[in-house]
Amino acid sequence: MESTLYIIFTIVIVAEFVFGNLSNGFIVLTNCIDWVRKRMLSSVGWILLSLAISRVVLIWEMLLTWLKYMQYSFAFVAGTELRVIMLSWVVSNHFSLWLATILSMFYLLKIASFSRPVFLYLKWRIKKVLLTILLGNVIFLLFNIMQINKHTEEWMHQYERNTTWNFRTSCFSRVSKLITFNMIMFSLTPIVVSLVSFILLILSLWKHLQKMQLNFRGEQDSSTKAHMNAMKIMVSFLLLYASYFISFFISFIPMAHEKGLDHLLSLTVGLFYPSCHSFILILGHANLRQACLLVLRQLRCEKKH
Repeated sequence: MESTLYIIFTIVIVAEFVFGNLSNGFIVLTNCIDWVRKRMLSSVGWILLSLAISRVVLIWEMLLTWLKYMQYSFAFVAGTELRVIMLSWVVSNHFSLWLATILSMFYLLKIASFSRPVFLYLKWRIKKVLLTILLGNVIFLLFNIMQINKHTEEWMHQYERNTTWNFRTSCFSRVSKLITFNMIMFSLTPIVVSLVSFILLILSLWKHLQKMQLNFRGEQDSSTKAHMNAMKIMVSFLLLYASYFISFFISFIPMAHEKGLDHLLSLTVGLFYPSCHSFILILGHANLRQACLLVLRQLRCEKKH
């Protein structure tokens, strides 16, 4: 039974890994081509490009870390190598989360229509606002790295003093707890910002639909479609990130530790977020969707020939 589950989880992980690299790689390639052709890139283009790159790094980091664990159970990891593993995860996870949050704010400021002076001030200066937030959260990243480095030092000091088998086999659990603690501390602010952006967008849509009814227009106009499309992307991000967050708690469940099935399940659930949300972004943006359809048509034509 365990061997069957191991095979199933492995197949799903490989599929998620390939799918995630294809979807994020497609976003990177499409935006890079637009950049070269037009010699410029829109604000949302830069956000999507940076977000896709951070998620490619995150996907590779998650897979390589899991492979190292499966082979050596982290007992081999030296202080420098452990710091590299933790640092790569912290940086890629930080930018993946914050860039998705900035994308949610971009949707809100670009699509929503509120008459409040504060909102109008932010809307008119949308590029400066988003750039300021991006540069400002670098402070969060530096503090995050300091915390991770501090806990890593303590963990390596304990490992040097205790090399028994029980301590070595608990290494992955210690790393998982450290990552989970880190996520609880530093994920709260961007998630709250994304959630508030989503709620405000719902409120904006409700007000817009009221105006539509007063004007006796029942059909869906471009503004309504833009609201609905942005809300789908934002709610998918929140739900998928929730599954990503929960995946780290799965590794604490005492189920078949000797076979690593708990960590396989954790990785399977965790990879949904960086892989699937990027595909939703492709479907939600007209230029990416059209480019994807064009590639599929060309592939069909090649198969016919």
